[in-house]
Amino acid sequence: MSDKSLKDLQQEVHEYISQFKEGYFSPLAMMARMSEEVGELAREVNHRFGEKPKKATEEENSIELELGDILFITICFANSLGIDLAEAHDKIMHKFRTRDADRWTRVDT
Repeated sequence: MSDKSLKDLQQEVHEYISQFKEGYFSPLAMMARMSEEVGELAREVNHRFGEKPKKATEEENSIELELGDILFITICFANSLGIDLAEAHDKIMHKFRTRDADRWTRVDT
């Protein structure tokens, strides 16, 4: 198990991408890539939990790897736009905690 923070992950991806002259893809290209990766995740989930088994000719893949691909492209997208994902996370959690405070049935503790 890794103890990397979002900041660590963003830095690691930035160091990786910075090795290449091409750098980050354009936002539109990253959006297309993200859509493609989400589609691949949907396919894996359908194979595992849905009614569509994998064909014998299809590559072995995993939900874990597809989520990793989505995380990577999300980090690339954020880095290219100068977005701190930890800050974005905090803002979203605040939104859910306030907007949806009474939306769901709480577990008794």
